[in-house]
Amino acid sequence: MGWVYRCAEALRARSRQSGARAVAASAAAASRAIPDRGRSCCRSSGWIRWWTPDACRRYGTLPLGEDLDPLRHQVIEIPPITPLVIEHRLHRLVCPCCSTSTCATLPADVEASHYGPRLSALVGLLGSAFPLSFSKTQALLQQLVGVEISCGAIARVRQRLSSALAEPMAQALAAARQQPVAYVDETGAPTGNAVDAVFREAVGNNPTGKRGWQWVMVTAVVTVFIQGLSRSTAAAIELLGNAFGGIVVSDRFSAYNHLPTKQRQLCWAHSIRDLVAIAERPGASAEFGAELLGLQQQLFGHWHNYKEGKIDWPALQQSCLPIRQTFEATLQRVVELGYQRGERTPWASTVRTCQQLQKVTGGLWTFLENEGIEPTNNAAERALRQSVIQRKISHGVQSASGAICRSRLLTVTTTLRQQGRDVWEFLEQAWIAHHRGGVMPSLLSDP
Repeated sequence: MGWVYRCAEALRARSRQSGARAVAASAAAASRAIPDRGRSCCRSSGWIRWWTPDACRRYGTLPLGEDLDPLRHQVIEIPPITPLVIEHRLHRLVCPCCSTSTCATLPADVEASHYGPRLSALVGLLGSAFPLSFSKTQALLQQLVGVEISCGAIARVRQRLSSALAEPMAQALAAARQQPVAYVDETGAPTGNAVDAVFREAVGNNPTGKRGWQWVMVTAVVTVFIQGLSRSTAAAIELLGNAFGGIVVSDRFSAYNHLPTKQRQLCWAHSIRDLVAIAERPGASAEFGAELLGLQQQLFGHWHNYKEGKIDWPALQQSCLPIRQTFEATLQRVVELGYQRGERTPWASTVRTCQQLQKVTGGLWTFLENEGIEPTNNAAERALRQSVIQRKISHGVQSASGAICRSRLLTVTTTLRQQGRDVWEFLEQAWIAHHRGGVMPSLLSDP
C-alpha cells in the first residue's frame, strides 16, 4: 500500500502548491466537458444538497479540491397544496347606555365573496386560457387545491370577474380601432335563451333562437373578441367602429363590403381554395385553374423570399408586378368567355368565381402596396381556435351576460399571451382593483 500512500501525498502537495490556480483549471475543464449544463435547469428555490465522490474511480483514494461548476441534477416536486382559509368573526356587542346591539362590519379590504382574488382569478383562468367545462373546473379545484365549489358559484365568480374586466375591455377595443391593420374573422358561437331561476325571465336576449357569432379583431397590440347574434354589416361595424381608417384583412364575406377596396386585403388562403376548385373541374376550367395556381405559387415564392430577408421591399414589388398583371388578365379572359344564362355547368361556376374575384381584385394586392400587411387572414383564424374549442366543450352560452363574460375573458387571455404577460396575475389585479379600489391594470403593453 506504500504506493497508494505516496500517490495521495503527491496529490495533497500538488493541491497545496497550485492553490486557486488548480481550482480554476478544474472548473474550466468541467465547463468545457459539460457546456451550458446549468442553463437548462430550473431556478432553485428549495434545497440544495452537495455530493462529493468518496473515492478516486481509478486508485480508490480520497479526491481533493473544489468543483466550482458541478453537475446539476434537479428533481422537481409539488408539495401538498392546501387552501388558506381566513375566518372573520364579526362580534355583536351591546351599548351600555341604550342597550342597542351593534355588529361589527367587514373592513373594506376583505372580500364580500367567499372566494379571494387569486382563487377567483384561477376560476376565470380555467374557463379561458384552459377552456375547461364547469364540472371539470369544479373537479380540478377540488382535487388539485382542495377547494370545494359548486357550478353555480363558479358562474357567479366569473360574472364578477367579467364586471372587473369591463374597463380593460373597453380600452382594448378603443386601441384596436386605432390600429393601421386589423385581421378580422368570425365563427359560430351558439347562444341560448336561458330562464333566470330567481326572476323567471329569459336572460339570453335570443327568443327566436338565432345563431350566435363570435367576432375577433387581431392587431399588433391587442386582440379583441365580441359575441353577438348577427353576422351582418352592422355587426362588423360594431366591432370595427364607424370610423375605422386602417386596412382590414379578411375573407370575401359581404359584411366587409362597406369598406372601400383600398382598405381591404382579401385573404389569399381563401382565394387559393377557389382556385383549387377551378383546377379540379374538367375541360377549360382545369387549364385556367392550373394557370392561376401557378401564378399564385410564383407570388408566394417571392413573398417567402421577402420574409426570409432574401429580397427587399422594392424588389418584392417589382417582381410581383408582372404576376399581378398576368393574373388579372387571366381572370378577364375567363369572364369574357362567359356562360349561358341559367347554365349550371362546372364552367359556369368557374366564370362566376372569376367574376367575384374580378370585382374585388384590387383587394388581393393591398399587401404589395402597403408594407407590414400579411396576404392571409391566418392570424384571426388562429385566434378563433380557442373560441372553437370552447364551443365544442360547452356548446355555447345560455345568456347575454355569459356571452359578454366569454368575450372579455378571451380578449384578456389572447392579448396577454400575445404580449407574453401573465394572465393569472392580471386577472387577480383586475379583481382587486374593481372590488377594493385601486389602479386597474391595462391590456395595453405600454399604456
